[in-house]
Amino acid sequence: MRNYADTQEFILNQITQKSFEREDFSGCDLSGIDLRAVDLSGINLIGADLSGANLSGSVLVGANLSGANLSGANLQSAYLYEASLCEANLKNADLTRANLCGAFLWRVNLAKSKLWGASLCGADLSEANLSEANLIEASLIEANLMRANLIKAKLCGAILLEANLKKADLTSANLTSANLTEANLSGANLWEANLIHAKLWDAIMPDGTIQYPQITFC
Repeated sequence: MRNYADTQEFILNQITQKSFEREDFSGCDLSGIDLRAVDLSGINLIGADLSGANLSGSVLVGANLSGANLSGANLQSAYLYEASLCEANLKNADLTRANLCGAFLWRVNLAKSKLWGASLCGADLSEANLSEANLIEASLIEANLMRANLIKAKLCGAILLEANLKKADLTSANLTSANLTEANLSGANLWEANLIHAKLWDAIMPDGTIQYPQITFC
């Protein structure tokens, strides 16, 4: 069994040799590892400990990080297209301008995470914990946020065009100037949510009614 230092040196060597796809790093302790701008496409990191790791600018296309611990990790501008992060812990992680389009994020913990300007188009965030997350100017076009926890989330200027927010909890969320055109908010909790200047054209409201263009929030 490899110790902490040996495991980190081993994975770095494997990545350098471009042979990591043949390796299984599930459950490995890689906390604090520096993998900046490294191509990790397709890597298996199920249940791995990547807390505090630096993955800024890394490429993780199709990578499997389900159940991994990425709390406090730096994923700024990381490319996670169609990556699997189901039930992963990304609390306090920095995903500023990260690309998570098409990613699988079912029941992921993104509480207090930084997702400013991130791309989450078509991502599956059903039952995700995004409480107090910073999603300012994030793109969530056609994202699935069914039953997601968005309590006190910052969604100012976010694009939620055709997003699925059925039964999502948006209590005290800040949706100032957010674009919710054709979004589905049926059964959602909007208690004390800030919808000033939000675009709700053709959106399905919590009570099932459709918000038409001539009706605006001021």
